[in-house]
Amino acid sequence: MAAAVPSIESAAVGAAAEVLRFLSGPPKQLLIDGKWVNAKSGATFETINPANEEVLALVAEGDKADIDDAVAAARRAFETGRWQSMGPHQRARYLLKIADLIESHGEELAQLITLDNGKPIAESISEVGRTVDTFRYYAGWATKFYGETNPSAPALFNYTLREPVGVCGQIIPWNGPLSTISWKIAPALAFGNTVVLKPAEQTPLPAIRVGELICEAGLPDGVVNIVTGFGPTAGGALAAHPNVDKVAFTGSTEVGKLILQASAGNLKRVSLELGGKSPNVIFPDAPLEAAVAMSATGVFRNQGQVCCAATRMFVQERIYDEFADRIAAKANEIKLGAPLDRTTTMGPLVSSEQHERVLGYLKLARDEGAYAKAGGERGPQPKGYFVKPTIYTQVHNAMRIAREEIFGPVAVLIPFKDENDAVFQGNDTIYGLGAGVWTRDLSRAHKVARALRAGSVWINCYGLIDPISPFGGYKQSGFGRELGPQSIDLYTQIKSVYVKL
Repeated sequence: MAAAVPSIESAAVGAAAEVLRFLSGPPKQLLIDGKWVNAKSGATFETINPANEEVLALVAEGDKADIDDAVAAARRAFETGRWQSMGPHQRARYLLKIADLIESHGEELAQLITLDNGKPIAESISEVGRTVDTFRYYAGWATKFYGETNPSAPALFNYTLREPVGVCGQIIPWNGPLSTISWKIAPALAFGNTVVLKPAEQTPLPAIRVGELICEAGLPDGVVNIVTGFGPTAGGALAAHPNVDKVAFTGSTEVGKLILQASAGNLKRVSLELGGKSPNVIFPDAPLEAAVAMSATGVFRNQGQVCCAATRMFVQERIYDEFADRIAAKANEIKLGAPLDRTTTMGPLVSSEQHERVLGYLKLARDEGAYAKAGGERGPQPKGYFVKPTIYTQVHNAMRIAREEIFGPVAVLIPFKDENDAVFQGNDTIYGLGAGVWTRDLSRAHKVARALRAGSVWINCYGLIDPISPFGGYKQSGFGRELGPQSIDLYTQIKSVYVKL
């Protein structure tokens, strides 16, 4: 628990004036029923700039009591119909207004992402753009989710209605602290639900600023509530709350299992987007220059803190050495440094805890006999949670570094013999979120894409995500599909109506 307001100028060197103004002043509060309030306990916590380990701001530490208030506010907003009974065109206009406000404050939000998360500013700017696109995409869906008229006897009229689920608890991760807000809030609101959002404790600032913009957009009180706090307390209370109808969680598989257990009390709906250890398969006829460049981006973007990162690279034996040399050279070109510096291409990991976790895996890799073709150590910066981009060779698929999600800038290169071997090794994992296939043979590309058990497969590219297309996982990477029209099923329920004529 912090005792004093931090020195913002020191913690946020290089930030714009509006960002410094946002960070200054009293601790950031909770958004409950349209009002900004302190946590009932009065507790706060520090949010840290991972690039220099200095305090950016103090943030209200919500817990079960605050979650109770937020859920009650969301329930009132839902039951009184101030949102679900609003015309769909008006809900669409609100979502478009939110998108416009996010876009107009894009640079400010990008800097908040970078300061809180550590990703380079260019990546944060891109995240803002994706967030705007997602809100606008779901604004369109507010007027386009339909019921059906069913065949029936002449004296009977039978039809179905799509209705909102109700109060939605939404728990988002720190690796995409703005974009995942849109993945959760936008479809929930489009279909008439109300929301209690719990941001990751490592990156609360973008969510708080978006909360201010939502208030500026004029949404009715209680439709969106934001409770900052820690996972076991605030997040756990939200997942277990008997008055929450649906919980959506993005994060680790381990926590996802706890969320699922906590939700059993009232059998609330659950959707989980969890971890990954994605195979990226490079065949000998791959467009090698593009495969190297995009595979590097696929594993090193956001410091490797991406659930579908291309962390297991399966390379055909004939081109293994050449590919290893090329991607190691690409890794060594990456510039670690201050993430607000526009020449920086990789920032720090998000927290001290994550830093120690990744460094532990680097030690494990050495113990397991892997060879660091690039990186394999912490960054040279005197402060900050930096790790050099790392490529390991001399790895086989049974090693822990090839099986466990590291969530850092670390990739392993594993040789394979032929197509069947690549698919067998690629599927030999508890995860199934993403996969990549690199080949000029179109028949092979489709065949391998079909055989790989993953929710998204990229052919001759990697990591592309569009709100038009669904995203989610197989196996222990979770269930349910966010984005695309498939998300209608997450946030609506179907009612059958029979009318005797």
